[in-house]
Amino acid sequence: MDYYKILGIEKSATDADIKKAYRKLARKYHPDLNPNDKEAEKKFKEINEANEVLSSTENRKKYDAYGENWKHADAYQNTGQQGYQRPPNPNSSSSSHGGSPFEGGYSDFFESMFNAGSGSRGRSTKFRGQDYNAELTLDIKDAYTTHKQTLTVNGKNIRITVPAGVKNGQIIKIPGHGGEGVNGGPNGDLHIQFSIQNNTKFKLDGDDLYKTVDLDIYKALLGAEITVDTFDGKVKLKVAPETQNGTKVKLKGKGFPLYKKEGSFGDLYITYNIVLPTKLTDKEKELFTELSKLRTL
Repeated sequence: MDYYKILGIEKSATDADIKKAYRKLARKYHPDLNPNDKEAEKKFKEINEANEVLSSTENRKKYDAYGENWKHADAYQNTGQQGYQRPPNPNSSSSSHGGSPFEGGYSDFFESMFNAGSGSRGRSTKFRGQDYNAELTLDIKDAYTTHKQTLTVNGKNIRITVPAGVKNGQIIKIPGHGGEGVNGGPNGDLHIQFSIQNNTKFKLDGDDLYKTVDLDIYKALLGAEITVDTFDGKVKLKVAPETQNGTKVKLKGKGFPLYKKEGSFGDLYITYNIVLPTKLTDKEKELFTELSKLRTL
């Protein structure tokens, strides 16, 4: 497979280009959106494999140099130090065998290293499986509590526990759920990056939440007891008399849960927005006029 073609990008693509192309295709061919579609499932697997290789600077260099046999680059380099010439990359337009002992290309070389006829050293060489990368989109309300999620990675369902307080862009590692090892080597790992969607009135910054609450002029001037929404319910809050526009109050422990620190939370900051009355009646105008005169005395 040509990983660049699979993602629809050029070999000169930047890391940002790779990430953008992967996200677009992964959403399009995700099994949850294409149930019972074998072709979509196959495409999704190829997309993940391509992204796994090209999104890693080290793996991408190996792939550009050794093509489909990039996983064995380290073994080749060790062998190359003993006098072998480098085999050409069949994906490169400038490759040429040039009389080297690798006239059969990559397959002949790796057959000589890893097949039964290559000797005990080749048979005993073990390679760790490649790591997989996946992206999981969560609503911020789901990220607020510890819960279970089932992911489909390369056609396999993996059930994981998502700890409360996971953040946007955070990556967690699931050991042993990557690619299978070679010659009995250990499996790779699964790296899951979280994308947190926030469609609430709360702004999340670190572990603290921020929210703006409208307050009418009468409550602001005279003081009052109001009810405000927090992330996990309503609370009563006392408004001090003569509260000014933009005043901030802190509700300790009413913020976002701290990652893997059960029972610990950030704070909630409330900012008051004073709302002036509109469409005043004649009587209200008269009273406000009287008030204005009192303030000038």
